[in-house]
Amino acid sequence: QVQLVESGGGLVQAGGSLRLSCAASGRSILNYGMGWFRQGPGKDREFVAAISWSGSTTDYADSVKGRFTIFRNNAKNTVYLQMNRLQPEDTAVYYCAATRGSWSNEARDFGSWGQGTQVTVSS
Repeated sequence: QVQLVESGGGLVQAGGSLRLSCAASGRSILNYGMGWFRQGPGKDREFVAAISWSGSTTDYADSVKGRFTIFRNNAKNTVYLQMNRLQPEDTAVYYCAATRGSWSNEARDFGSWGQGTQVTVSS
């Protein structure tokens, strides 16, 4: 199993930006598809973004398209989520996840999860 630790969350005003990082250890993420999911207050966990092991394929939830960018640095064993033009509805705990498949946007396909990092967007 690969261990994942998220960082970079915090409090930001609407319209602001944050960059989340997901540092992996235990194994190289080179052969893992990676994803970001989030769970807002009183909501189910939802898909945010995913990236294939090579970085050649990305996918985004409609709610974040054009505002969020997922990218990875396999040499640093790290995946990132750049979040721009944040809105109060983006407030959630953000989770990083890894799948042995090439990539997926389904939570059930991800076998490794981080503990999450809180993102709070004030209006």
